[in-house]
Amino acid sequence: MRTRDAPAKINLALHVTGRRADGYHLIESFVVFTEFGDRVSARLADHDAFVLEGSEAGALSAEDATGNLVVRARDALRKAAGQSGRELPPVDITLDKRLPVASGIGGGSADAAATLRLLCDVWSFKPTPEQLAQIALGLGADVPMCLNGQPLIARGIGEALEPAALGFVLDLVIVNPRIGVSTPAVFGALESRENARLPALPGLGDRDRFIAWLKGTRNDLEPPARGLVPAIGDCLSALTGAGALFARMSGSGASCFGLFHDADAAQGAANRLRRERTGWFIAATRTVTSS
Repeated sequence: MRTRDAPAKINLALHVTGRRADGYHLIESFVVFTEFGDRVSARLADHDAFVLEGSEAGALSAEDATGNLVVRARDALRKAAGQSGRELPPVDITLDKRLPVASGIGGGSADAAATLRLLCDVWSFKPTPEQLAQIALGLGADVPMCLNGQPLIARGIGEALEPAALGFVLDLVIVNPRIGVSTPAVFGALESRENARLPALPGLGDRDRFIAWLKGTRNDLEPPARGLVPAIGDCLSALTGAGALFARMSGSGASCFGLFHDADAAQGAANRLRRERTGWFIAATRTVTSS
């Protein structure tokens, strides 16, 4: 059995800069990935199988497995191999679901990206990076940025990616109030779709300068999301009250993150928040550095 991590995706900043004629929104986003996330395992088998387990699996247990992004990634990769004349054998896949579902931290997209990478290894199938990125984009706008799990700036609809070599880690706490928020509804509630782009980046070797830069950025989806789910404001207030240096909603919500001075401070804040907010999802983690 081979295994691959599917790290949580955090939009540290997310600017909505326009909208295409086909309805897709244009963005600029600074994205990082965390050590905490889901995990995908796979092995060759006599027939295709998909097993869902883990602390957050219950939210998906009633859904048709064929709609899960892990299964869709398997089928898309197999189809691509078939077009090049390769017939790929059945696989048994297990998804260890640890991230809350539909929460703005890329769980499904990360699962799909991890599955693509993992099955390329299991099947010894080697599409070009461009081919793999195209397969990923067919699964969702956020999947290509999750393929490498490294800090980056995403532009366009999320498919134009620029690596961002951060020279430090960020210790953070992720919280989710376990209240669903609809991404289409959030975009639909946007007051402006033509907003300023990300400001010029500072040097990426100094954490304090970077956090100061973050304070001059936005998540343009946060105001409409807070209007739909006021508990997002509670999450941000709780993180700030627990000592966060900086707190913001990730993606289209409802998950929020707080940056802390170090790992001990993040863990202490997470422990405190678990006592105070027993119904929330809460995890202390840190970002994956650029390799």
